[in-house]
Amino acid sequence: MIYYITGGERSGKSSYAQNLALSLSKTPKYLATSRVWDEDHQQRIQRHIEDRDERWISVEEEKFISNVIFANDVVVVDCVTLWLTNFYMDTKHDRDESLKLAKEEFTKILEIPATIIIISNEIGMGLHADTHMGRKFTELQGWMNQHIAKHADKATFMVSGLPITLK
Repeated sequence: MIYYITGGERSGKSSYAQNLALSLSKTPKYLATSRVWDEDHQQRIQRHIEDRDERWISVEEEKFISNVIFANDVVVVDCVTLWLTNFYMDTKHDRDESLKLAKEEFTKILEIPATIIIISNEIGMGLHADTHMGRKFTELQGWMNQHIAKHADKATFMVSGLPITLK
């Protein structure tokens, strides 16, 4: 079962995903995809860790998320944007190669008999990116979001802390 949760920054996606996971498992897994980019980012990661209690199993994996999701897991993948950033940076900002690699990895998780709750961002709804690199990343994010949503069993859009069912 794939749950896809998307929305803007600070829209309530993580809280919603975590509550959903806890309703499905006594010991869900939290899969963090982020690299630590700077001190502010480290503080944000720390806040997310502190939001979770002892019921959570925390795992970090930057790109190859299928390697840490196992049969019967209930796992929150947080988040697609940071996961894609890792591909994008490692391919030296090659949008098409990043999309190809991310789709290949996503296809692998579709084969795992687990409950996977995927969090993403709708960055294309924000300001238009100032740079060519930023615009290409926004395209990458939008195309991957569409791909995930297409394969998801359920999709939710978060706005101001409120869930809107998409499918």
